[in-house]
Amino acid sequence: MALKTFKPYTKSTRGTVIVDKSVLWKGSPYKPLTKGQRSTGGRNNYGRITSRHKGGGAKHKYREIDFFRKRKDMSAEIERIEYDPNRTAYIALIKYEDNVKNYILCPQGLKIGDKVLSGNKAEIKIGNCLKLSDIPPGTVVHNVELIPGNGGKLARSAGSSVTISGLDGDYAILKLSSGETRKVSINCSATIGSVSNPDQKNIKIGKAGRNRWKGKRPQSRGVAMNPVDHPHGGGEGKTSGGRSPVSPWGQSAKGLKTRRPKRSDKYIITRRKKRK
Repeated sequence: MALKTFKPYTKSTRGTVIVDKSVLWKGSPYKPLTKGQRSTGGRNNYGRITSRHKGGGAKHKYREIDFFRKRKDMSAEIERIEYDPNRTAYIALIKYEDNVKNYILCPQGLKIGDKVLSGNKAEIKIGNCLKLSDIPPGTVVHNVELIPGNGGKLARSAGSSVTISGLDGDYAILKLSSGETRKVSINCSATIGSVSNPDQKNIKIGKAGRNRWKGKRPQSRGVAMNPVDHPHGGGEGKTSGGRSPVSPWGQSAKGLKTRRPKRSDKYIITRRKKRK
């Protein structure tokens, strides 16, 4: 899809760049597959803020996405492609042969009227879901399971994908977009193709108000606070903190590894690339 720019009638439209959604469905979502959402405002069950800079935002309903693709060997037709306010990727409404409808993540290149299939009989075609053991090495996939039957977990955001590097016994070797290489059981399922809306990364919001629509509240710099509020606070005149950058609770902001050891660490062959 193309990017959309605006004439600079205002200061915000001068810098705004959004994705053109003119080809997407313009009506309401399919009601049986929606449910309400409650906004937390970043607060826990005690009413205390546990995640800062959240609150407000436009109200919208959650679309129930089928990350499992459990209806095997039954063809489904793409009825429409929709915008989903809960995720960066687009979603597709599919209708099975028995008239059951589901939402799935829309792969890049899928069109209205196309057929998709899940199961061992499916061919290697965009939108089809197969086990990793049935997908040839070098294929680009998305919505990859980490545990068989547990639903897709990897590569679900806009434009993301995973490349199957090869097979090693009971495991498939996957190359993630982060640069990480890891092993996943060959019994896990994945969908052929990359996720739709790759131009999401080129969006420029243009004005602060669009972040408020998303439920993001303003963030104050630590150096603008008092010492009682932040380690960077205080000082005579404007200072840069006078110490190494840290969070409000003193945790280093310059590459400190906070990931706890997990049982799945043994399946990671090479770690993701470090940010420069």
